[in-house]
Amino acid sequence: MSIREREPSTAAAAPTRRDLAAILKRCGIDWDGRRLDLLWQYHQLLREGNPELNLTRIHNFQSMVLKLYVDSILPGTLITLPSPLMDLGSGAGMPGVPLKIACPWVHIRLAESRRRRNQFLLEVCRQLALDGLEVIGSGIGPHYEEPVAGVITRAVEPIAATLERVGGCLIEQGLAIFMKGPNCDDEVREARDLHQGDYVLELDRAYVIPHTEHQRRLIVFRRLTRPPAAIRGEAERRHPVRDLESDQNSLFKELKKLLTGRGVKKAGATLVAGPRQVAEVLRDFPDLCRAWISRTVDAPPPPSAPARLAWYRLAPALFDQLDQAGTREPLLLVGVPELPVWDPNASLPSGCTLLVPFQDPENVGTVIRSAAAFQVSRVVLLQEAAHPFHPKAVRASGGAVFRVPLTTGPALSDLPEALPVLALSAEGDPLDPADFPDAFLLLPGLEGPGLPAIWRRHARAIPIAAGVESLNAATSVAIALYAWRSRTPLVQRGG
Repeated sequence: MSIREREPSTAAAAPTRRDLAAILKRCGIDWDGRRLDLLWQYHQLLREGNPELNLTRIHNFQSMVLKLYVDSILPGTLITLPSPLMDLGSGAGMPGVPLKIACPWVHIRLAESRRRRNQFLLEVCRQLALDGLEVIGSGIGPHYEEPVAGVITRAVEPIAATLERVGGCLIEQGLAIFMKGPNCDDEVREARDLHQGDYVLELDRAYVIPHTEHQRRLIVFRRLTRPPAAIRGEAERRHPVRDLESDQNSLFKELKKLLTGRGVKKAGATLVAGPRQVAEVLRDFPDLCRAWISRTVDAPPPPSAPARLAWYRLAPALFDQLDQAGTREPLLLVGVPELPVWDPNASLPSGCTLLVPFQDPENVGTVIRSAAAFQVSRVVLLQEAAHPFHPKAVRASGGAVFRVPLTTGPALSDLPEALPVLALSAEGDPLDPADFPDAFLLLPGLEGPGLPAIWRRHARAIPIAAGVESLNAATSVAIALYAWRSRTPLVQRGG
């Protein structure tokens, strides 16, 4: 027979501990002794505090037992509760307090940021004197990192938002337990879509609060990834860590010098920016990597990074000075390989040797990327050229500076005239595939001035529409290399 939810008349006797036990027993919760005493004590505290604190809108005794206490206890009968377990948005202490009474072995943290309700929960903990029941008085967000094995909540916030909220504290394989109404399919679907790879739906179980018509759903997500604090802690144990807060720090000053070609040359190191390039250089050239540079403590080196790699954690204002590309992603401090000197009198390898005089580091990086794409035999950086490991050149190259054979050469004016040079100049005759010998040097002009007269006399040009002054120098090189490769197929074509 169902228990009717009627308000007692003013003449009716006040509910007793025995009435509480009877309702619980009808719901399959057969308590006596200490657990019943504790729940009755909690009920009295709730009734006493409710007029002033508005802890619950449910006032009918039977409704309170069924909708508050029984509903709070039921999850502990449906699943094995993890410990420690956070009751997120605990309010008046539900489901946390009844669950703690039902499952005394579970350590429960009642998270409630509202001051007056927080004070009420502190008084509940003091009077019930249960070991392993505590109150968290701050708001819970991704910044909260005290680890918990599980989170349970009756709050109305969407599931996806809660999974995001507990990202800082829920441990790997931890459970996020949601006490929901029956119509939460859209929430579940959204959570699965938004957190795919981080969480997996572990349980979706419908149930009814006994002796009522109230249908409920217990939704449980299991976390598959580690929280940032765990990842950071492991990284701190593996890597030497330095925190830089001042722009007067000597190490920061040395790093800042790497933004210039002169600084790169003097230090024998460069800064690599962009998540893809950083990952590729770290993977393919680990021996060159010296330090991981992050804007915050929450961006540690990946587990695959060598343990000798230092971790520099910069204050945001300092990091932004180094992050000229504006990626806001970690940078990589990389040692620069020493470049051999090119001997113009030595025999040429077959194919194309690219001579680079460009003074703009981005142009240098771009032509090196083209050199890699079209498989030139060698790149010779002439004396006029910007440093190939200038951070802007490295970024423009897409990391190709670490893969292409690089050498240093003489000044443009000192190139021997007898070399088999195919020069590019806007004044030259149209470029023809027949112009490419089996072994040759491709020479573009400087940005602006172009080529010395000696090389312009026999230069070739990329035909373009009338009225357009010229092509970008790096673009001209890419077109010429494509023309060369159209008659000399690549060993292996890439996408």
